[in-house]
Amino acid sequence: MEQLTALANFNSLIEMLETLPTDTACREYLEGVIWKGTPACPHCKSVNSYKLTTKGIFNGQYKCGDCKERYNVKDGTMFEGTHIGLKKWFIAIYVFSLHKKGISSYQLASDLAITQQTAWYLLGRIRLAFKPASMRVLKGKIQCDETYVGGKTRNMHKAKRDMVYAAGTGAVHMNPVFGMVNEGNVIAIPVEETNGRTLQPIIMNQVERGATVVTDGHGAYAGLNRHFKHEVINHEAGEFARGQFNTNGIENFWSHLKRGIYGIYHHASGKHLHRYCDEFAFRYNFRKNTVNEKFNFPLQNSQRLMYKVLIAK
Repeated sequence: MEQLTALANFNSLIEMLETLPTDTACREYLEGVIWKGTPACPHCKSVNSYKLTTKGIFNGQYKCGDCKERYNVKDGTMFEGTHIGLKKWFIAIYVFSLHKKGISSYQLASDLAITQQTAWYLLGRIRLAFKPASMRVLKGKIQCDETYVGGKTRNMHKAKRDMVYAAGTGAVHMNPVFGMVNEGNVIAIPVEETNGRTLQPIIMNQVERGATVVTDGHGAYAGLNRHFKHEVINHEAGEFARGQFNTNGIENFWSHLKRGIYGIYHHASGKHLHRYCDEFAFRYNFRKNTVNEKFNFPLQNSQRLMYKVLIAK
């Protein structure tokens, strides 16, 4: 297993398939990534385990020498309980992680010869693994901005458009997202409202005190100069940069997020929007990482997601 893990460096999908051609090879690679050569019981964390065989064949099952529970490397991960082979899972993770704008469940279903519903569930589990284990505090120069994700009123059917206008606002069906980016990382969070009561606590929690915060002239950011070096870019006056200060970085991220959602997925409901934000934030934050690092992160960070939880209202 250690030898396979050490040799499993690939820079393309073809190389991955040549290196990990079977479900067994994929399972051994997964054991190397998660356990780093030493099987650990997911129930009691003990490393006192031994292999179980069926008719003399070992298929990845272990028994803990302390709590006596049986387990394998898939327990507690996105792969637990799956009936899909690990080779198909690995292809999906590779394509999903490395494609700049993702892949739709319809296309993935066709590529893997599975149903669209299964592909959608599979992508939901992988997206959960894209979520960072902890939110890092941003330092240095941070750009903050908000955007709306959703359809445009003018593109609606007339009956729906009339309902929106009757409600008194053209953005009632759109979902606000707040974002922050420094030189290396982006954080994108769906929010209920884009006012100071909602946005400023996020900034206070995620930005180092005394850092430089660059925003537009939105009133939600008024008062930030009490805790940060606040630079305001007045877009309404035609100002889009002032010296080294601008909001181009976060606006560039918004373009990737929206092109991915509108071009690949076509729609993201408010219920699942946070998962799409995590997906595109992962791609931005790992843009300079190696292929193996991009591929290994969701393997290391995965957790089980039940279907009933994914579809719950």
